[in-house]
Amino acid sequence: MFHRGTWKLAASVVTSLLLLSGCGLFGKDEAVKEIDPPQDVSYLKDGQSLQETTGKQGGEKDEKKATETVKRELYLIDKNGFVVPQTVELPKTDAVAKQVLEYLVEDGPVSELLPNGFRAVLPADTRVLGVKLEKDGTIIADFSPEFANYKPEDEKRILQAITWTLTQFDNVKRVKIRINGYDQDVMPVNKTPIQDGVSRADGINIDAKGVADITNTHPVTVYFVAQQGNDTYYVPVTRRVSNKEKDDIVAAVNELIKGPSYGSGLISEFQPDTQLVGKPKYEDGKVTLNFNESIYGSNKKNVISDHVLNSLVLSLTEQKGIESVSIMVNGKANLVREDGKPLSEPVARPEKVNTESF
Repeated sequence: MFHRGTWKLAASVVTSLLLLSGCGLFGKDEAVKEIDPPQDVSYLKDGQSLQETTGKQGGEKDEKKATETVKRELYLIDKNGFVVPQTVELPKTDAVAKQVLEYLVEDGPVSELLPNGFRAVLPADTRVLGVKLEKDGTIIADFSPEFANYKPEDEKRILQAITWTLTQFDNVKRVKIRINGYDQDVMPVNKTPIQDGVSRADGINIDAKGVADITNTHPVTVYFVAQQGNDTYYVPVTRRVSNKEKDDIVAAVNELIKGPSYGSGLISEFQPDTQLVGKPKYEDGKVTLNFNESIYGSNKKNVISDHVLNSLVLSLTEQKGIESVSIMVNGKANLVREDGKPLSEPVARPEKVNTESF
């Protein structure tokens, strides 16, 4: 949601919703399903480089390929300390997993792409020695020893950023880490356990405030809004909800209505008296939600806030099997978006989050 470091999200949220109907919030990128194939990993001495591309190279084909770009999600750290997806244009390559990791390194190639208020997550001078994708969807990322040169408070952020950046690709389910060719059972500084690998199920920006007994809870990830100057973007937050709540759709909606934690720097446009009217309906990847009139974000009748709509879609499609969201009020599907267009079709999960073109 930015133009080379300067975003224009507040305006684009409104205009971009013209493209929402059934095809996603932020646009599509068919290349995301590609990932580095299983391969042997080379461990290098200082000064050497690793070439992981596949296929032939040379001539005009290479020159043309070098100029082509593709949208990728990089998970970076914002001014509030949250790990946040930002979509950037990267040079097209066959070694996509290795590339996105290299763009997480401080003072690396991401430096010219960083939005205002954001920083890279991996310590400066960290080298990606190799990646290996196993048949079960586990990807092994091997880093140089400089990987361990981070502050203790950044350890979980680094782990989450690596995991969520790599699992944007459909065939990557879990991430394991090596340092200089050696498997790691724990992270090197604060010793966070990672022996069995890490997945999105482990959460991101975990908020367990007010949870007395975490053993009787399970995670649900929802998206709140953050603001940087005049620009806005969406932040995933994993909340712990009681195991007594069997319906994760209801749990996610209730957490959105509850809103972000006080002092977090996040915001919400949900009215506190918003409620679901009846149980959500799920069929063929589509969830239908029926709200009371408090879902409206203003005094204008039937108008739903863009941020409310986007937060619902991002949060619910984070759950397995949910591809789109349809919204009703008191049993009627007569909502209108902020741009005046009727919300007549289900809204699909975007391929990319926080990109300039919805």
